[in-house]
Amino acid sequence: MSVQELVVRRGRRSGVTTMVAVHSSTLGPAVGGCRFKVYPRVHDAIDDVLRLSAAMTRKCAVAGLDFGGGKSVVALDGVPSAELRREILLDHADLIASLDGAYLAGPDVGTGPADMLVLRERTPHVFCLPEEHGGTGSSSGPTAVGVLAALRAGARAVFGDDGMEGRKVVISGYGSVGAHVAGALAAQGAEVVVSDVDERRLAAARRQGLSVVQPEKVLGTEADVLIPAAVGGVFGPGTEVAAPLVVGPANNQLTDDTVADDLAARGVLWIPDFVASAGGVVYTLGREKENLTHAEALTRVEALEKTTREILDAASANGTTPLAEADALAEARLTSGAELRTPSPREPRTAA
Repeated sequence: MSVQELVVRRGRRSGVTTMVAVHSSTLGPAVGGCRFKVYPRVHDAIDDVLRLSAAMTRKCAVAGLDFGGGKSVVALDGVPSAELRREILLDHADLIASLDGAYLAGPDVGTGPADMLVLRERTPHVFCLPEEHGGTGSSSGPTAVGVLAALRAGARAVFGDDGMEGRKVVISGYGSVGAHVAGALAAQGAEVVVSDVDERRLAAARRQGLSVVQPEKVLGTEADVLIPAAVGGVFGPGTEVAAPLVVGPANNQLTDDTVADDLAARGVLWIPDFVASAGGVVYTLGREKENLTHAEALTRVEALEKTTREILDAASANGTTPLAEADALAEARLTSGAELRTPSPREPRTAA
């Protein structure tokens, strides 16, 4: 499915280019994080926002959410000062506001709850505000809970049980989600090895008693489980993978969907990232849009284990891949939603 709407605009305060992609509103308003990142070219940022918004459509559909997929990107050419950062965020907030609720923004790479509070100054269409301001704060914890739920289903498929004691787990990326996952698995008795490009994060991992490996060696490290929790585009045709189970929260892990077939042919069970990473959006929307309690929202996140198990069972029964079955599940829900709801998509446009 092609993008429904792409808006690109140069901020009147900052002069920085920001953009929003609404990939689908078939199931409801588009949701997705705001990525604050340095890009070599604006076209690279546009490619990124389009890919990420499509992944959000899949994520929301598979997770059973009544929301569509969207994403926004701030295309930086360098690290801004604190004053310029605020101006950029206000410019981006104006862009979001101009979409009249067609897109709801949350944190993503480079942004957090405090940035969402700045966006809220110009638009109400923001979630994950700091808890002291009525939001749910960071979604890293619930995202990690979702990854662990998907991991349990994957472990049963590969190892016959979901116990982690004595299993070696390599985590690529020791950011907020990776650190949550690492701590939980270490508590379960797993041998946890982490990698990150930031030496400060590696030092923090060592202080937690975890082993570390340099980023260039992470994919070739023999392990039971590999958890990609950093950047996307990790796996291409023929990429070395030294673990039989791959499940993690990094978005767009494959350079191309055909890589899923390549991994399967080599005996690697790869659980689609848009399945494993859905915990954050499931929790946040449950709390902020449906007024669920913390416990009720976490129960919905834990249900990702059942969803993952059903996808893996279907792949085994049909001789396909988990990606093929997850896509089929998403497409079925989108088709059903289109029949039940008559969307009124905004006219696609690109503004400079």
